[in-house]
Amino acid sequence: MQTMANTVKHTLGKTERLKSRKLIGQLFSSGVSFSVFPFRVIYMVQAVPPPEPALPQPPMPPLRAAFSVSTRNFKKAVHRNRVKRLMREAWRLQKNPLEEMLTGVPASMAVFLIYTGKEIPEYVLVAEKLQKILERLYGKAMLP
Repeated sequence: MQTMANTVKHTLGKTERLKSRKLIGQLFSSGVSFSVFPFRVIYMVQAVPPPEPALPQPPMPPLRAAFSVSTRNFKKAVHRNRVKRLMREAWRLQKNPLEEMLTGVPASMAVFLIYTGKEIPEYVLVAEKLQKILERLYGKAMLP
């Protein structure tokens, strides 16, 4: 029987999704990118200032992600949504080691994943490639 301290929650909540237009624009203008076919990854590591005691704010999550699929490659929204669902599920199940490492340092990482393939992938392929992506991000997740 596992205790509560040993359980790992595999979640991808609202706060863990990258939605800020300002941050996404900053990510595309000054972020670092690399490719692991069929994905293009753009990421940025930012130092997190210590919270001010006078202003209680909810803590910013250490890792935020956004997912995109090109309309050029997938004309039907059903197919784009399917690929994004596969990407989100693989990310949700595999992001915990990177998230835990970022929790220990005063830094936050924003990641934007773009699917560039032309066919709807199988989940196994998506999970395998996302594992490689997360390993590369884990190695690069140091303070700027």
